[in-house]
Amino acid sequence: MMYDVTPIDAIEDWSRRLDRQDAFWRCEILDRPLVMIQGWQERVKVPVKRHETHRERWFDAEWLAERSAAQIRNTNYYGDALPQIMPNLGPEAFNAFLGMELEFGESTSWSIPNLQNWHDIDKIAFSQDNPYWKKMCELTDALLSVGKNLFYVGLTDFHPGGDACAAFRDPLQFNIDMIEAHDEVKLLMRKVTDIYFKVFELSRQRLSDAGQACGTWLGPLSRLTWYVPSNDFSCMISKEMFDDYFLPGIAEECRALQASIYHLDGPGALHHLDSLLSIPELNAIQWVYGAGHGKATDWLHVYKKIQAAGKGIHLTVGPDELDTVMAELSPAGAWMHVAGNFDQTEADAIIKRVSAWTK
Repeated sequence: MMYDVTPIDAIEDWSRRLDRQDAFWRCEILDRPLVMIQGWQERVKVPVKRHETHRERWFDAEWLAERSAAQIRNTNYYGDALPQIMPNLGPEAFNAFLGMELEFGESTSWSIPNLQNWHDIDKIAFSQDNPYWKKMCELTDALLSVGKNLFYVGLTDFHPGGDACAAFRDPLQFNIDMIEAHDEVKLLMRKVTDIYFKVFELSRQRLSDAGQACGTWLGPLSRLTWYVPSNDFSCMISKEMFDDYFLPGIAEECRALQASIYHLDGPGALHHLDSLLSIPELNAIQWVYGAGHGKATDWLHVYKKIQAAGKGIHLTVGPDELDTVMAELSPAGAWMHVAGNFDQTEADAIIKRVSAWTK
């Protein structure tokens, strides 16, 4: 099922851009390959406000919405790029919805582990009266209010599954749990996953009712309900442990969606690639090699393996990598962002080059 989506007034071909991104999940190309390009051009001043604490700044919904709107107005969107903003309380907001407390820094937040005793699993619960959930709804509604026909509002960064479980216990302790508390870890995973599906649906419904294209921090936008299964904790464990504890839950997440793209983060998690490629319902993989590990064209063997398995790829490249990427990879099922700050002439030249990518 696809949902009706409100238009973006400043982008005449917004619907066609969505068409191309919808086709990405099927590894199809419509009229040309998919490419995202952006450029910065100051048109309005970005609001500045002094806050007494980091928490106060993160919680200032009205100011954050106005700031987001200004940033969107100062950005040019070329190719298939479309403007979107995600309401954000940090990567462990989902844990906060389930009763954990968050500490806030300048650019991120982190949760305080609170599951010290396995007997307390029953205390993990979600309520729509939870203060962090209520703040997330407030942030979402503020963005919807200022963003109508200007940008799309995306789903927040949930990080359920293994990452949520590790946060409840503390990652160091959770490593020990993987060896000493097999049944308890499985029980915690089951509980977290069941609650996640409810929280996700509440969030999705709030946005689809407002005519939003489905999106989140990763970048793609679609009329399909999609999301980003992930497990950053997995870089610490073997393939055997990953397959036992986490792979079934990731597959379950994929089955619950119309489309999905796995966030595979870092060389330490690359040994799980074969397991992930075995999930029939998984559409694509975002391979994040990380700072200090080269650039996209240094990892062509990984992208080729993903494409050979019939999955799409999400990659960020520099203009100097375009010729190599187009010579070595297939455009079918490639979601490509060209990194940089481009003007209209430069963007048009890139789109012309990518349009010839027909391998």
